[in-house]
Amino acid sequence: NRHVYRYNEMEYLDDVAQSLYVVSADGGEVRCLTSDRTTSSVPQWSPDGSRIVFRSNRGNNRRQNLYQKNSSGAGNEELLFENSGSPILNPQDWSLDGRFLVYFTLGEKTGADLWVVPFEGDRKPSPYLQTPANESHAQLSPDGRWMAYASDESGRPEVYIQSFPTPGGKRQVSTNGGLQPRWRGDGQELYYLASDLKLMVAPVRSDSAGARLEVGAPTALFQTRLPSQGVAAPDSRQNYDVTADGQRFLLNQAPEESGSPITVILNWTAGLKR
Repeated sequence: NRHVYRYNEMEYLDDVAQSLYVVSADGGEVRCLTSDRTTSSVPQWSPDGSRIVFRSNRGNNRRQNLYQKNSSGAGNEELLFENSGSPILNPQDWSLDGRFLVYFTLGEKTGADLWVVPFEGDRKPSPYLQTPANESHAQLSPDGRWMAYASDESGRPEVYIQSFPTPGGKRQVSTNGGLQPRWRGDGQELYYLASDLKLMVAPVRSDSAGARLEVGAPTALFQTRLPSQGVAAPDSRQNYDVTADGQRFLLNQAPEESGSPITVILNWTAGLKR
């Protein structure tokens, strides 16, 4: 029942038209990428930055399909593949070799699942993790050998790592709840959000062949001010990103409170009678 409820609840999330914009790092340039009257959202850059994959319900379609477009804005969108199942598709990550796109979808009986579509051949999607638990927030390691993701198989969301493209050798990373994992550029650290929204980091080591993986104890880096509502939802977007060297973080969070005083006037109607 839980999975069916989520399936129905998320079916009509994107009734309002949304467009995608590309903004320069210094904020000096803002360019509209999509400008039609449909919903385009959840963009993912290609590894070389030349393309952007996004989801859209264009064509008056209640279901989400995946499209790609030149990041310069030139040309038309290309339909990556047409969705015939779940009404929700969220691009999650694009492998650095450009071969695979990982996306999140909803199954009527399996809840949140992770699927993979190859950019080679017939582009036929296939499930990576499709279990009774909810799996989401997928991120591929820089070498493409491992997948980090969140799953509530234990009863609450935790961060796990498994081999890719075939799942196996599962390791649990988080120890007290975890969401939204992100890899450092060299693949030797994994960041994630703890249940109290602290930004955590765990050391990760693999052998030269990439066949074995060791995960160290996670430690807290800092407390975030990310909005608690929606961060844990299986279809939620990434609320932060990290530079390849792990030294800077970009967070989509509310600004600090200014501390300006608030004046409350009681019995103000009495002053109107003077």
